[in-house]
Amino acid sequence: MMTGRVRRVGRVGRVGLVLALAAGACARSEQPDAYGNVEATEVVVSSEVGGQLTTFTVEEGQTLAAGDTAGAVDPTQLTLQRQQAMAQRETAASRVNEVDHQVAALTAQRDALQAQHDAAVAQRSALQAQLEIARRNHERMQRLYAQQAATAQQLDQAERDDRVLQEQIKAQDAQIAAQGRQVAAQAAQVAAAQQQQRTAQTQIAAADAQVAQVDDRIKRAAITNPSAGTVLVTYAKPGEIVQPGQPLYKIADVGTVDVRAYVTEPQLAAVKVGKQARVSVDAGNDNHQTLNGTVSWVSSQAEFTPTPIQTREERADLVYAVKIRVPNQNGMLKIGMPVDVDFQ
Repeated sequence: MMTGRVRRVGRVGRVGLVLALAAGACARSEQPDAYGNVEATEVVVSSEVGGQLTTFTVEEGQTLAAGDTAGAVDPTQLTLQRQQAMAQRETAASRVNEVDHQVAALTAQRDALQAQHDAAVAQRSALQAQLEIARRNHERMQRLYAQQAATAQQLDQAERDDRVLQEQIKAQDAQIAAQGRQVAAQAAQVAAAQQQQRTAQTQIAAADAQVAQVDDRIKRAAITNPSAGTVLVTYAKPGEIVQPGQPLYKIADVGTVDVRAYVTEPQLAAVKVGKQARVSVDAGNDNHQTLNGTVSWVSSQAEFTPTPIQTREERADLVYAVKIRVPNQNGMLKIGMPVDVDFQ
């Protein structure tokens, strides 16, 4: 009887072994189309200014929205720099006001001198016209005197008129030259004052730029979260001294993730952007949880099979990378997690 039971158990065992092998063979024949790993767009948030990290409220695993305040760097030194820049601006503005008055006064004086110079030139023109008349009269008297049609007294008077006008024009030329030098000197003073004016205005512009720069740095002293997501890791603590560009924390949107997988060239023709795919992850005890996704990108360039990735055809040397966008329900998929991919 014992022997019979043993034989029956043996038969059952052999049947079970056959079924197990059959099931194993079936499982091997249903290999996924591709293997991949979960990715997400990770953003490392860094301090944009240096100083003491007065507040830092970020914790690992915390969910943040875009625009949330994550902390702040002490802005005291920046505030002092702003006050100094504003003082420099006020000094430059005062100088501009002073120079503006100087330019206005010097310009008025130059214009007055120029008007006097122009009047003297006009007066010379009038004297020149009188001289032309006097010369013609002198020449006429000379002819009349030669013909005994004019007296010596008339000739002398015509000669005196000619000579007097020549002397007046000579004096007028000297006056015009002197006034011209005065106008030039005054114009030089105006130009110098205008240069001072431009310099002071440049100083105002430089001070304004410095104030704007400091204001921007003060604004950046407040650490603002750039994108919605979950904090993956933190690198700093409140009270630490941080440097510009120093990482503070890493955040990623894990609500929707990407799966990077690799397909062979024979598979490539069937894998297009927009194609549906199933992504399966091992849930333990030979159970798999499946999520639906959509192919969002297909590489146009082949590459050698990455070391940690296996493809459906393990002998393939060249593969093409694809990305599948997957809504991450309940946060099931974790960054770096290996998954199976089946294209629909």
